[in-house]
Amino acid sequence: QVRLVESGGDSVQAGGSLRLSCAASGFRSSSYCIGWFRQAPGKEREGVAAVDSDGSTSYADSAKGRFTISQDNANNILYLQMNNLKPEDTAMYYCARESVTSIYWYPLCRGRRFGDWGQGTQVTVSS
Repeated sequence: QVRLVESGGDSVQAGGSLRLSCAASGFRSSSYCIGWFRQAPGKEREGVAAVDSDGSTSYADSAKGRFTISQDNANNILYLQMNNLKPEDTAMYYCARESVTSIYWYPLCRGRRFGDWGQGTQVTVSS
C-alpha cells in the first residue's frame, strides 16, 4: 500500500528556514518522479519542487534559489530544505508521486500527473 507521510512543518519568522520530510512506503521513491506541493487558503495547489528517477530536479520559480529538494534513497525519505522563507510561503505542504491515473498535472519533471497525496504539514511564515 502506497503511503506518504509529511512532517517538519512549523511556524517561523520571515527569513527563517525549515526542512520538511516525506516518508514514503509501499514503493521505492527513487523509481518515480516525486515532489512537493503546497496549497494556501483560497488558492489552488501548486507544484513546488520535484526529483525524477534519474536524479534531475525541477522547481517552481517561487522556489528557485531558496528551496532544495533531496532524497535519502536508503530510507525512502524525501526532503525539502526551505531557506529565506517569506510570508507568501505560508501553506499546507504535501508530497506526492507521479501517477498516470491522476487528473492532476503539474509542470514538474517535464510535466507529469501526480497522485497518492500525503496528509500534509503546515508551514506558517510571519513577517
